[in-house]
Amino acid sequence: MFKSLFGSLLTQASCQEGAGYLKRADSEKLHEIFLKYATVEKNGEKHITSEDFVRKYLGLFSEDDFNKESVQLIAGIVDMDKDGYISFSEFQAFEGLLCVPDALYKTAFQLFDTNGNGLVAFDEFAEVMRKTALHKKLPFNMESTFVRLYFGKDKKRLVTYPEFSQFLHDFHEEYGVEAFKKCDKEGTGFITAGDFRNIMMSVKSHLLTKDLKSKVITASGFPQGERKISFPYYMAFNSLLNNMELIKRVYLNATNGHRTQEVTKEEFLHSAQMMSQITPLEVDILFNLCDILHHTNGRIVYNDLNSITPEQYFKQVTRRVAEIKAVSSPEERGVLIQILESTYRFTLGSVAGAVGASAVYPIDLVKTRMQNQRTGSFIGEVAYRNSWDCFKKVIRHEGVFGLYRGLVPQLIGVAPEKAIKLTVNDLVRDKFMDKKGNISLYAEIIAGACAGGSQVVFTNPLEIVKIRLQVAGEIAGGTKVKAWSVVKDLGLFGLYKGAKACLLRDVPFSAIYFPAYAHVKAKFADENGYNHPLTLLAAGAIAGIPAASLVTPADVIKTRLQVVARSGQTTYNGVIDATRKIYAEEGARAFWKGAIARVFRSSPQFGVTLVTYEILQRLFYVDFGGSRPTGSELHVATPIEESIKKPHHIGGYQVALPVLTGLETKFGISLPRFSYPKPAQQ
Repeated sequence: MFKSLFGSLLTQASCQEGAGYLKRADSEKLHEIFLKYATVEKNGEKHITSEDFVRKYLGLFSEDDFNKESVQLIAGIVDMDKDGYISFSEFQAFEGLLCVPDALYKTAFQLFDTNGNGLVAFDEFAEVMRKTALHKKLPFNMESTFVRLYFGKDKKRLVTYPEFSQFLHDFHEEYGVEAFKKCDKEGTGFITAGDFRNIMMSVKSHLLTKDLKSKVITASGFPQGERKISFPYYMAFNSLLNNMELIKRVYLNATNGHRTQEVTKEEFLHSAQMMSQITPLEVDILFNLCDILHHTNGRIVYNDLNSITPEQYFKQVTRRVAEIKAVSSPEERGVLIQILESTYRFTLGSVAGAVGASAVYPIDLVKTRMQNQRTGSFIGEVAYRNSWDCFKKVIRHEGVFGLYRGLVPQLIGVAPEKAIKLTVNDLVRDKFMDKKGNISLYAEIIAGACAGGSQVVFTNPLEIVKIRLQVAGEIAGGTKVKAWSVVKDLGLFGLYKGAKACLLRDVPFSAIYFPAYAHVKAKFADENGYNHPLTLLAAGAIAGIPAASLVTPADVIKTRLQVVARSGQTTYNGVIDATRKIYAEEGARAFWKGAIARVFRSSPQFGVTLVTYEILQRLFYVDFGGSRPTGSELHVATPIEESIKKPHHIGGYQVALPVLTGLETKFGISLPRFSYPKPAQQ
């Protein structure tokens, strides 16, 4: 009775502590969920059986030939009085335990605390370990000095939770040492490559990525080849795998946060000695592994580390994140799939472009009217003193809707324009990207220039119609101009009037914008490479400032070529003619008319467009088997986000699966799923 009460109090304390970390559902909703699985009544109260809790509620061990001992051990984490039934108070207490930051260690502690007294005895530890898959592969010496140091010489000492957490942390390292000793029967300090492979694939398999298993361990690709592996190398190898997150931080420290900067072994060592206790041997192994996997030739980048880094335990909750399928080349995919992918990108680009254009259209109208305003000739009084004056006069004389003259054709045309620009930039970047995912600055500029050039086929007709509609409101008492009448008057070739100036504007704009956006966005990303929508918006807006301002002269020339000159206004016969006449009549400053309005329009427009484009790709991402468009990084789902797919997992139970999975991926403690060995596949 005392043991059960003590253990219950321990877990209830965890519940109270956990309440501050995750927003728990109220008790009524939790109780409602509990009753859906509670099929047994005991002492007038509903209970969930151990089997129902593990197999039906958690969704584990769903096979018909499940291992009953494993199910009982997992259920024992929740079942504090160990009677095979889970009461609502136990159910609620475990929900609180899952909320605490050290939930993984506390869950492991309760797995080994089989009698529920809040302490772990040696017999309890040994009983659970002997039932694990790891122990059956390679039995651990329960009489070792390591065990006696923790549980006492006579192994009668009871270990508290804080002490057990340290024991569990050290235990798996000791397991590796024991495995080495068993293979090194003569005590030479060396084991064969085959023994090394067997240990890594059994005792240390949770530290191995897919690439490490296939290209290094099973292929005997480690530097020693088929020769013997020394104990120092063995320990350094395992220490390196255990500390890959620290290794990443060392790399970022050496590059000041840049992920594509190459780092030599000497530079990495210098950074390592400044911030950690990583040994030179571990660094040697790191660079050797990177060279084996990626042919780095002594220089590594951040992406090289990902194929060595084992996923954190919470990422193992879903196979989809842990086992992202290899990207196939476009040639391997059917024509229909490629068409669907193009349609998908086109649709997202269209929506993003429409959102961005609508958000800043009034500024665009002011910019156009300012650029079309002539000075230095006999055309009469200047209509607008500045952009703000223009904005006020439009509202005064034409109403608020006057700020949106020409918006409809803009929205119709902006869909293919933005879609082709974003798609071409992604396509060309993919072509220039190397196997490590790196791209040079000149390649980024070329990709942006290609994107800008490709859009002109849509941009020029769109803008000439839009501009003529925007300036139409300046003519007092003039007839109302409609988009379709402008198109008929211009004809097919007339829609491309000023196309050269449009190219002179759009090619350098995109050549500046897209590389700037990519680098600013990378600078704003967190250490996992993820950008919050606000940082995406900021990156898009910042990149738009130099791009929009520096191409203003070309935009002025394009505007002058595309508007209909009124009586008394100068006419132009091309880019060169327009350049000469504008300079002669109005001076060099005329080329920068509307520059401020252009920056205030283009900068936020592209910020809104790009953040919309990337968020849409995150929300509605469809895997067509091709490469992901640039910037559409899928936010790695947290345990909470993944477990939302289980509607009955609320509050702390949102992290139940990753925490239980973490017992294996963090500590290597794997409970057998089946009651009998499955037949080997031929």
